[in-house]
Amino acid sequence: MKGKVVFVTGAKGSLGSFITQRFLATGATVVGASRSVSREDFVAANFVPLSLDLTEGAAVREAIDSVASRYGRLDVLVHVAGGFAGGQSIAETDDTTWQQMRDLNLTSAFYVLRAAIPYLRKAGQGRIVAIGSLAAVEPQAGLAAYVTYKSALSMLVRTAALENRDAGVTANLILPGTMDTPANRKSMPKADFSKWLEPSAVAELAVWLAGPDAAHISGASIPIE
Repeated sequence: MKGKVVFVTGAKGSLGSFITQRFLATGATVVGASRSVSREDFVAANFVPLSLDLTEGAAVREAIDSVASRYGRLDVLVHVAGGFAGGQSIAETDDTTWQQMRDLNLTSAFYVLRAAIPYLRKAGQGRIVAIGSLAAVEPQAGLAAYVTYKSALSMLVRTAALENRDAGVTANLILPGTMDTPANRKSMPKADFSKWLEPSAVAELAVWLAGPDAAHISGASIPIE
């Protein structure tokens, strides 16, 4: 990965921090985008912080254009950013929750893909890795907004794979089960944490999908739990 430029969204989040650290360890230049992020968040010379609201299309395009202009390339996009809300039936889901899940889990991905794909195509072997959710593979009572937009994310990524295979670009989706993060432990204090997925395992898979050994895999939704 040395010499490559990797753009990670949600870089400062519970999973995003693991993924960012793992890509930094490869020697790649990692541009980490989050609403609030600074150089102090990751102590590495090859880390570049970028404060960004991923639900603003114009801001996303400007940010990715600036990254490509600064480094002359963009090789890998890892879209980790997303959000979770649930506990209500369809009849009880309010507009705010529905729109929030749409913006965080689907619209942000569309904006990032739309802006990044032209540069990934120029890279010759561009890579797109997105983080979905194993929970969204099947309908889930009380999680209508979340599973609807996470499911739509899968279709978006698979479409990107089809549209860009002529340029050697791959696009894949990772579907993690429940991960062992501080937020999940706090929300489910009585759960058996030993059965949960380590975020580092997801990070390892993301790095592998971004590398040359995974050039033959595209349009896949890969469960990991």
